[in-house]
Amino acid sequence: MAEITSYKYRIVPQDVDFTLRASAASIINYMLNVAGIDADSKGFGVAALQGEKCTWVLSRLGVEIMRQPEQYSDIVVDTWVNEFNRLSSTRNFRMRCGDELLAAGVSQWCMLNMESRQVVDMSLLKDTYERAMVDEPSPIDAPARLRPTEHTSSSERPVVYSDIDFNRHVNTLRYVDMVFDAISLDTIENNRGMRIDFNFIAEARYGEVLTVAHSAEGNVWQFEISSNAGKTLCRARVEFK
Repeated sequence: MAEITSYKYRIVPQDVDFTLRASAASIINYMLNVAGIDADSKGFGVAALQGEKCTWVLSRLGVEIMRQPEQYSDIVVDTWVNEFNRLSSTRNFRMRCGDELLAAGVSQWCMLNMESRQVVDMSLLKDTYERAMVDEPSPIDAPARLRPTEHTSSSERPVVYSDIDFNRHVNTLRYVDMVFDAISLDTIENNRGMRIDFNFIAEARYGEVLTVAHSAEGNVWQFEISSNAGKTLCRARVEFK
């Protein structure tokens, strides 16, 4: 069994929003960055997969933010893998400042063939993964399975150059931005923490026009992002404290 790995960072100006606290997208970005760095260091990162014409894609993500750190705060992000099967891998995160837990996350990943764009069996990574597994439970509940819901508002936006990552589809953080762009500034400014869940269902590609539909009931906001062909691409849920 391996051990939890920790990475040190400082919250820099481009990571904060108008409240001078790290935005939800930035907190998620720190988590996803350490996921890539840690996977590379343990032999199953994107560089290793590309030799097999494969890549990693995020299928579900759950994040709880207890407190958004202020600009120039020094933070540590812990990460570890504790579950693996032929179709999915679970990677966990803790963001902390000293002994204070700021945020925690659970992510579920699958492997995609870059030519067929189909999910593939991850059994070829079994030995490498077994050496990287950590005997530590996930810090929060697993990402929720989000069901279709009725929505009261929607907007459209095209998929443009700045949305696309190295997998040639819309980057995870762009989905986070789409969700938070629809939430009122008062809600964002006055929150005392939040739980965020994302289900990534299909790829959004360059040139498509996306519909971002949402509804709010009390402190819970729900979202469904679909393509111009009517295909559901992503569902999300944000619950503010």
